[in-house]
Amino acid sequence: MDLRRFAREERADLAELLESLTTEQWSQPTLCAGWTVHDLAAHVVSYDEIGARGLVRRLAGARFSPDRANALGQAEYRARPPEELIAILRRNPQPRGLPAAFGGLIGFLDGLIHQQDIRRPLGLPRTIPPERLQAALRSLRFAVPVGAARRLPGLHAVATDLDWSTGKGAEVRGPAEALLMALAGRRAATGELSGPGLELLVSRTQG
Repeated sequence: MDLRRFAREERADLAELLESLTTEQWSQPTLCAGWTVHDLAAHVVSYDEIGARGLVRRLAGARFSPDRANALGQAEYRARPPEELIAILRRNPQPRGLPAAFGGLIGFLDGLIHQQDIRRPLGLPRTIPPERLQAALRSLRFAVPVGAARRLPGLHAVATDLDWSTGKGAEVRGPAEALLMALAGRRAATGELSGPGLELLVSRTQG
């Protein structure tokens, strides 16, 4: 899997989506609780300009908590207008800082999942390229921030539109994109899934 290439492709697709949105859409909520589209775009680009020293300073200011570092970056970049956030994304096609970790894995999943976080509430579905969707599902267990590893115990997840399954236990099945989003903690996607393991998975997602 060429995760760095997939990360570049997802960021380019995200930039194209953001460029197409209206001012009203930028203020709409996403699947990330409490975050608008503007907030989420700010988060995505919040590591792109700070460099290695800036990353160390941000981590130190966050007491080396990735969650607090993300919050600090998002708060800083939230003040920038949409066109500036898009320009930053365009100037930096490859993820930097924490998103560049694990060969670009975090940046790839960040770009793909967060694009769906924006698209689903806005009613703007897309067909994710199968090779990227397959790569995302195969990588979920290894991306600690996504949290899929703590949602999978006791479950056997099966995609109905891709050759992919994982885990042991009660089956939960459905479209690959919906499985990806549900395993990433998005309860909004669980309505597209079925199976005896669905109730357990729903209990491990965010309302």
